[in-house]
Amino acid sequence: MGLLVQKFGGTSLATDDARRHVLRHIVREREAGYSVVVVVSAMGRMGDPYATDTLLALAGGGHVPARERDLIASCGEVISAVVLCGLLWAEGVPSVVLTGAQAGIRTDGRFGSARITRIETEPVQRRLKEGAVVIVTGFQGLSPDGDTTTLGRGGSDTTAAALGAALRAERIDIYTDVDGILTADPRVVAEARPLKAVTYAEICNLARQGAKVVHPRAVEVAAQAGIPLRIRSTFSDDEGTLVTGPGMLESGEVPDRPIVGIAHTAGVTQLTVSYGSADPGDMQVKVFGTMARHGISVDFINVTPSGCVYTVFDADADRAIRLLGELGCAWSAIRNCAKVSVVGGGMNGVPGIMAAIVEALTDEGIPILQSADSNASIWVLVRQADMADAVRALHAKFGLGRTAEAARAASQPVQEESLWISED
Repeated sequence: MGLLVQKFGGTSLATDDARRHVLRHIVREREAGYSVVVVVSAMGRMGDPYATDTLLALAGGGHVPARERDLIASCGEVISAVVLCGLLWAEGVPSVVLTGAQAGIRTDGRFGSARITRIETEPVQRRLKEGAVVIVTGFQGLSPDGDTTTLGRGGSDTTAAALGAALRAERIDIYTDVDGILTADPRVVAEARPLKAVTYAEICNLARQGAKVVHPRAVEVAAQAGIPLRIRSTFSDDEGTLVTGPGMLESGEVPDRPIVGIAHTAGVTQLTVSYGSADPGDMQVKVFGTMARHGISVDFINVTPSGCVYTVFDADADRAIRLLGELGCAWSAIRNCAKVSVVGGGMNGVPGIMAAIVEALTDEGIPILQSADSNASIWVLVRQADMADAVRALHAKFGLGRTAEAARAASQPVQEESLWISED
């Protein structure tokens, strides 16, 4: 048999009962003949004793220098790894803990948002040859200067994918607390259902448009290496959702289905800028250059000879408006908006998708403030007060929900913590 990488998030490690489920998954794959590398996140969420946010708050939050913030932020994964190691040894399963640095994970020097530059696989491979389960602390690595760095939110997913790619794993299993990727946020759409399989492109689009199912960087790494991902529940034996290339979907899957899910992002402000008599090219350079220099992320961009329309996060809106004023621009703003995205790898070239979106939202009396599209997504901007209704309307329009009969027959209710909330 080959090698599997298993990643367990914070909710999967938060309690004794949850950790027993983690132990069961590791032992099952080992008994099936696989070599197993396990990547762990810190236990629980904010408020839990060893969660990353709890440790950062204990250290004083923003008053701690970036280097030292990464040091304390890396502690939660070490605690998780050693606790899990003890459980495995108690069951007679040899295991060893490696920090990101000890596992050969090398990064650049950007504290808090480092990128993995290479993985020196010998330390992990040596322990695997000795017959051990190798437990690696996720979310961290070693900078060129020998400092501990962290990879940012969702970093344990990226650790798992990078290790899977470097070690040529047969599969990467991302364990969480629901049975796979859902067609929408179950807190918004009660009829959201798990998907059996999606493509790398589809899950990247869902993740980037607000569905924090798995970190998009992790999917990109797995896609480049051609290694399948499975998004699975820690608390069941369901195989969850397979994430792979369109030519690698399992028998029975339809690779050209137009739509797989609806994602949403709240808390954005739409800015409309008029150039007046100024040169359009010069104004475009000034507007977007100024936003970039001041670290303001822009999205949903439409540019015309007379002006431009784009969105920023609500938290950046006041700064963006002040900067536009300093440039002498005429501007208007609509605050408290939301981006709703229709995602599907098979929509490109299929007529009628936008017509269906417009019809669904018009029937609900929801104005579309702006729209844009890519090969696998169509985005509409709506007022935040209309967001939930828009998601439900589009989910129903494209027939994504489970049937009433299937919903009644479902063996497990959707849990409050879902794949629509990042675990790191």
